[in-house]
Amino acid sequence: MFILDPTLETDVKFVNMSPRLKSIDNKTVGLLSNGKAAVAPLFDNLELMIQRKWNVKTVVRRTKLNYSAPADPDLIQELSKCHFIVTGVGD
Repeated sequence: MFILDPTLETDVKFVNMSPRLKSIDNKTVGLLSNGKAAVAPLFDNLELMIQRKWNVKTVVRRTKLNYSAPADPDLIQELSKCHFIVTGVGD
């Protein structure tokens, strides 16, 4: 018999937060879903609210392929072109 230890010890990498946007007018907004069903109606309403309330350039919606794994590097690269990103967990 053996016991599996699910913890991982790693060095913590500190990063600085991006500066806060003064306005989201004419900006590209990213919405990243974890892929669970409950996040879709949340993002439907959020996207509608963003488009009605602010003059954003565009809203980019993407979904992770696996909710329990990190986002694919290609997906991260694509979303890095957005001015800001909202992530959603549909639990």
